[in-house]
Amino acid sequence: MKNSPLTIDQAQAVAIRAVEFLVSDDERLGRFLALTGLGPGDIAPGLSDPAFLAGVLDHLMADETALFLFCDHASLAADTPGAARRRLTGREDGQ
Repeated sequence: MKNSPLTIDQAQAVAIRAVEFLVSDDERLGRFLALTGLGPGDIAPGLSDPAFLAGVLDHLMADETALFLFCDHASLAADTPGAARRRLTGREDGQ
């Protein structure tokens, strides 16, 4: 996806898939909740919050194994979650 920037809708879709990936496994979800201090009830409202979605992508990108598992599971290039995070935060310049 390096050749064409993600739209905001595509970035949100990537992040929502990341949330689905996390909640599909109790261990992954437990680790996410423990590290973020969130509760299970915070997930659904967060789906419409770009900052929450970017945080989910941050969480996955902090764990290379989880990142590659997610990308494989979602059939995404390894750089797509980072591109989605940048789009969600308005940091298209790579910051």
